[in-house]
Amino acid sequence: MSQPLLDRRDFVRLGAISGAGALLFGCRKPAPCPPAPAAPTPAPRTVATMTKDWRQALTPKEIVDLARAGNQRFVKDERRDRDYLHDRAATAAGQHPAAVVLSCIDSRAPSEIILDAGIGDMFNARIAGNFVDRDLAGSMEFACAVAGAKVVLVMGHTSCGAIKGAIDGAKLGNLTALLQKLTPAVHAVKNVKGPRTSKNAAFVDAVATANVRLTLKEIRRISPVLAGMEKKGKILMAGAMYHVETGQVQFLA
Repeated sequence: MSQPLLDRRDFVRLGAISGAGALLFGCRKPAPCPPAPAAPTPAPRTVATMTKDWRQALTPKEIVDLARAGNQRFVKDERRDRDYLHDRAATAAGQHPAAVVLSCIDSRAPSEIILDAGIGDMFNARIAGNFVDRDLAGSMEFACAVAGAKVVLVMGHTSCGAIKGAIDGAKLGNLTALLQKLTPAVHAVKNVKGPRTSKNAAFVDAVATANVRLTLKEIRRISPVLAGMEKKGKILMAGAMYHVETGQVQFLA
């Protein structure tokens, strides 16, 4: 990830030359026009791929802070270029991700992109509605207890189709049972004005936020391994909401 969790090559934006006024108004003769200043030299291309020592030097809170900084670069269109071929080669013999992200399958919310990460930086578990079951909890146990990740981040998002389906009681094959896993979050939201339907964007987003919080609670309940690591300070569990309209990731308190 950057700096070090999410660091990428520096991206140089070339500004206008300060002497452009001379081109507009010309130069008085007989004095010759001064030569145009040379364009700035681009900063050297740098590559940062997560290593074990690098990760071990970071605290869980620092990893979250770096993810937050990576998202700010994404929002500002300042994402650092990444040499994926280098990342692939550097991680071929082993991986040392700093975090595991549980997020929705929504195509608008790819974690590595919106957190400005690259190959080898994070584990990524995705399921509609970003809820947890024992299989996903087992995957996160592997990520943290075996592979050494220090952060579990549950990330929901605004305008979530799975949440809308759970609110409206949609039924479709296996999706019916999946959406039932999200109904506790629907019932948990009490204080949002307007109809309790998918047409009410404020209600949908409130349910999505409640679902993130309930998922974190459920992870602790069904995974004594992760709960124990959290109590010992070995990992940090955090929640977040991704706003598809702005690109901003809101980390929940």
